[in-house]
Amino acid sequence: MRIALIQLAYGEGSEESVEERAARAADLVREVGRDHDLVVLPELWSAGGFAIDDWQERSQDLETVRAAEGTEGTEPDWPPALAPLAEAAKETGVVLHTGSVVERTAEPGEEGRHLSNTSVVLGPDGRVCATYRKIHRFGFGSGEPRLMEAGTELVIGDLPAPADALTVGLSTCYDLRFPELYRAQLDLGAQLFLIPAAWPAARVEAWRLLARARAIEDQCFVLACNTAGTHAGVEMGGHSAVIDPWGTVLAEAGTEQEILSVQIDPAEVARAREKFPVLADRRL
Repeated sequence: MRIALIQLAYGEGSEESVEERAARAADLVREVGRDHDLVVLPELWSAGGFAIDDWQERSQDLETVRAAEGTEGTEPDWPPALAPLAEAAKETGVVLHTGSVVERTAEPGEEGRHLSNTSVVLGPDGRVCATYRKIHRFGFGSGEPRLMEAGTELVIGDLPAPADALTVGLSTCYDLRFPELYRAQLDLGAQLFLIPAAWPAARVEAWRLLARARAIEDQCFVLACNTAGTHAGVEMGGHSAVIDPWGTVLAEAGTEQEILSVQIDPAEVARAREKFPVLADRRL
């Protein structure tokens, strides 16, 4: 299975609109889509991971997108951040993890908030095949916890062809610090973790270490797609990576905008678990 991670970058003071950023991301998807089975974008690329003051203005209505999940023949009312990406997925026939966007809901959630950090995965026909609302919100009471509802559902499943070789678990950025989430995904059959992020440079060594740890401890592939550039004055960490079930880094980006292209062997999950059956020794 051939994977591409698109490590997008935005410079300080960028005046790009959501539509302009979406068009640029879609062009990159078109550039690599036909040669890959799965393409992944980073977290909050359309709004800025730390551009908190812009989140409301750049939020997206995903009501019809979420309603279309898993259905055939249903065309959602695509919001500006996703419309060009859906077209790019259809044009190239690739499975596309669109990273995440700030979702805006008409009705408040349990905590009274109208925003969520939401990922959408599209099939090669542009159909919505999975959505995920970020469970662990970063900010220690401010930022995401103050403005966004927490997701409550684990999302595990098989992607459509041509990316159907492994069962996938979805998570986002700060989720990476909570190993119990990945254990739960493992117990539901996950073999590959898809992790878009907006992880800052100040803590990039934690990003690199934790991504490898999740791969090693759960004997899963990890696709960790970070952003580059700056978001609201915060330097982003880059270092997107593809990691195999042994914890070997198959490819790692630098700190600028970059596309990683990696061929993975899905059978390596079963081989790792057979040759080193550590998961069979779990007691808890």
